[in-house]
Amino acid sequence: MAKQHYATSSLVIGYALCSSLLAIINKYAVTKFNYPGLLTTLQYLTSAAGVWVLGKFGFLCHDPFNLETAKKFAPAAVVFYLAIFTNTNLLVHANVDTFIVFRSLTPLLVAIADTTFRKQPCPSKLTFLSLVIILGGAVGYVITDSAFSLTAYSWAFAYLVTITAEMVYIKHIVTNLGLNTWGFVLYNNLLSLMMSPIFWFLTGEHYWFQLDAFVAVALSCIFGLLISFFGFAARKAISATAFTVTGVVNKFLTVAINVTIWEKHASTFGLVSLFFTLVGGVLYQQSVTAKGNIAAAQHKPASDQPKDGSQTAEFDEEKLSLVPSPEEPSA
Repeated sequence: MAKQHYATSSLVIGYALCSSLLAIINKYAVTKFNYPGLLTTLQYLTSAAGVWVLGKFGFLCHDPFNLETAKKFAPAAVVFYLAIFTNTNLLVHANVDTFIVFRSLTPLLVAIADTTFRKQPCPSKLTFLSLVIILGGAVGYVITDSAFSLTAYSWAFAYLVTITAEMVYIKHIVTNLGLNTWGFVLYNNLLSLMMSPIFWFLTGEHYWFQLDAFVAVALSCIFGLLISFFGFAARKAISATAFTVTGVVNKFLTVAINVTIWEKHASTFGLVSLFFTLVGGVLYQQSVTAKGNIAAAQHKPASDQPKDGSQTAEFDEEKLSLVPSPEEPSA
């Protein structure tokens, strides 16, 4: 049990570090290498080729690539590609703070969609308060954003929609497809790599070599591989709720690094608004967790109830997701 705890903790910490640093690294990469479509292509190539080569040398074990599994995974890969594509273009046109604000708005969008389309109960008081804090922090940030532009916020809204769909649907695929962690990394990045030429052609990007651009792209590709592994491994090891909380909390480190190394960031009031947005995201996830634990306890037979108060049923946010499981009829 202790080994399992340390293994899970290591995966969560690894994901949190990669996620918090990758936003900074990607911003650095698109600053030096202003070709977001080609940058993501190189990231997918690094990850897919890295898994294949390491597998050939016996350093890791991944599921073999076959057409039948690829067809099942393809919708998730499309959503993932769009999320990364909009993410990278957002970082081209906006600062890291803007990215974090919209990333933190994800719980709000999921809650609205669940209540509207899946007829889920209205949020509890704590959940509603946390959503108000998120919205208030986001509005406060936007009002004080001196770098506001229609292009940047268009990409931000596109990213908000795609990352919400990606978080819900990828969790569904991880739970039901049965691949191991490196198998998910291989399928996700290889299928995304196959789609890349379409967007590469549409954006008309061309490249010439520069040393600082090479360093930036190399760092971005390496961390792209690392977050692929830690992301899928963490999704399998912990609940969707815990995974989402980790994804929000690690952005505090991103903010700290961003303020330290770059002059182009939000004003003091904007940073305070950003802080409230992050806090609201954490409170929202905690309120959903508590609500799920109560619901699980109420529906559990008396014979299955825990004998002491220290044991609680784990609530998986995916049960409130927009994608029903194979056994769950659509709303």
